[in-house]
Amino acid sequence: MIDILKKRRYTWQSIASRSLIVVITTAIIVWFLPRNEGQSLHYDIGKPWMYNSFIAKFDFPIYKTDQAVERERDSLLALYQPYYNFDTSIEQRAIDKFNDNFADDSLGITKSAKQLVINRLHELYQTGIISTPEYNSLSEDTTALIRVVTGKEAKSNLLRNFNSTLSAYEQVFADKSLASLRPILQKCNLNEYIEPNLIYDKERNETEQNDLRSSVPLASGMVISGQKVIDRGDIVDEYTYRVLNSFEREMKRRTRATQEITSTLIGQTLFVLIMIALFTIYLSLYRKDYFDKPRSIIMLYGLVVFFSVLVSLMMSHNLFSVYILPIAVVPIFIRVFLDSRTAFIAHVVTVLICAISVRYQYEFIIIQIVAGLVAIYSLRDLASRAQLFKSAMLITLASAAIYFAMQLIQTDSFDKMDADMYKHFIVGGIFLLLAYPAMYIVERAFGFSSNVTLVELSNTNKGALRDLSEIAPGTFQHSITVGNLAAEIANKIGANSMLVRTGALYHDIGKMTNPVFFTENQAGTNPHDNMPYTESAHIIISHVADGLKIADKYSLPQFIKDFISTHHGCGMAKYFYIKQKNEHPNDEIDESQFQYPGPNPFTREQAILMMADSVEAASRSLSEYTEEAIATLVDNIIDRQVADGFFTNCPITFSDIRQAKAVIIERLKSIYHTRISYPELKK
Repeated sequence: MIDILKKRRYTWQSIASRSLIVVITTAIIVWFLPRNEGQSLHYDIGKPWMYNSFIAKFDFPIYKTDQAVERERDSLLALYQPYYNFDTSIEQRAIDKFNDNFADDSLGITKSAKQLVINRLHELYQTGIISTPEYNSLSEDTTALIRVVTGKEAKSNLLRNFNSTLSAYEQVFADKSLASLRPILQKCNLNEYIEPNLIYDKERNETEQNDLRSSVPLASGMVISGQKVIDRGDIVDEYTYRVLNSFEREMKRRTRATQEITSTLIGQTLFVLIMIALFTIYLSLYRKDYFDKPRSIIMLYGLVVFFSVLVSLMMSHNLFSVYILPIAVVPIFIRVFLDSRTAFIAHVVTVLICAISVRYQYEFIIIQIVAGLVAIYSLRDLASRAQLFKSAMLITLASAAIYFAMQLIQTDSFDKMDADMYKHFIVGGIFLLLAYPAMYIVERAFGFSSNVTLVELSNTNKGALRDLSEIAPGTFQHSITVGNLAAEIANKIGANSMLVRTGALYHDIGKMTNPVFFTENQAGTNPHDNMPYTESAHIIISHVADGLKIADKYSLPQFIKDFISTHHGCGMAKYFYIKQKNEHPNDEIDESQFQYPGPNPFTREQAILMMADSVEAASRSLSEYTEEAIATLVDNIIDRQVADGFFTNCPITFSDIRQAKAVIIERLKSIYHTRISYPELKK
């Protein structure tokens, strides 16, 4: 009854935790999704209409494009004549100032000469003076006209009939009647007395220009209710595009914005919730073990959220094309670190969620799914990181090829094809190469082990394995034999053969600390002969702790350390324990002195290594290598491990153990097969 209650509680806790993951993931994605930005229908010039026949439900105007309206306004403003107020007070103020400054003849200007200057200034002011910057900006058009307002009357006149402050100053010096006075006039600083008296009327001009802008009609034509605009499959031309745009614009004007936002938000939330829930249900049914590994769940849901949010941000801010995003990284990472089926499901879910943000969902979904399939197929047997370069190239080519095929279906001419898309695919392929360094980061951050890592770690010509082969050659040979034996068992029962082989190569690296204390490295002399059994047991058991230290020294990943610490589990150094027990039958023996620190195996691969290691080591002590002797040895050792509970915490079945025994027996028979003795040639 207690077990049933515990099981029910665990089930409810599992459902609650998975539901929480779904809710949090959905909330994050929906938060970033674009809402009511751009078109609610998806179409573009030169593209086929993907919906049913469009028939107008009500009358609405055909609005011009913003660019067309702006062009018309610019053409009207180009003919606009700005208003300038003629200010008579400026002339009088300037001349009074001149008279005051030159009241005496200190500079040698006579009254007659002074009068000549005043008369010339009067003529210039009567003609009209505009500030030099304004004059230059208007004079770009030689036929420019301005309106001069005098009192209540405004008259149009050519700009060239007026002076700028600079040209007025130059005309004073160019006056022949003042030629004799030029040396004196240069000292007078005449530019102080030449000011613009045609003043730009800012308020009036702004009013007039706004009236001109508003006079441009925003629409050009009408669509009558019931009128058919476009059929399914028809190519959207420029006129149809404006009609469809006008319809959406009119719909938004008639619909309350708050209702539209609420409706969109509910729809997006429901869509994303269904997608994430389906993904979670798949994991619950077929990959239940992933929920026991937080790192797997973080990576799976993190990839889906990351690319969904990234696509939403790009579409919301009208950044670059979404096709430059390496969305195929999702199936690549999941295929490398987990499995192919989960990679495909996660990729489909990611693509479908991203599709609600983009304009052309059909096109986007087809291209991305093809890219994901190629990514999964190209990484079926990942043996080197260089394969990622090949995969990126194949994904780029596949995306371009499927897009080309879709264009051939939709258009009837090569001239209408969009060549820019292929540039986006190339950029996306380049970004896809970032998966190469990112894979290493993910491995280190989450503790995953890819096939590439396993191949690199299995290289016996460098690192800890090379040192093992030089320092403890007997142990090195034992590790290779155990690795091959364990890999064959793993292939038979469907475990990860490359993983268990790599773990087997490293499981005894701790023996490098004291290699001569282990029989496979001894050459006649056994240092244990003159040592207490407890001390001998301590040295033998210490190879596990020493192995973990060496693993840290060489920065080996955690899964290698797990193989080192579990290959003896919580078992005992029975040889020395039994020796101690036999020689001191009446003494109380502390069993902890003869016990390995553990833990026991907690994966199928670790259990396989324990079986293969124990049997291979024990097989060396057989007096004869008959089939019966080998089978008896294998059964005794593995059955004892099962009875001692070494495999209680790992998901290995009795069927797996039975098949493992069969593989080990056949393998040992082939290793220790009886050879025939060759006869000697008689002389």
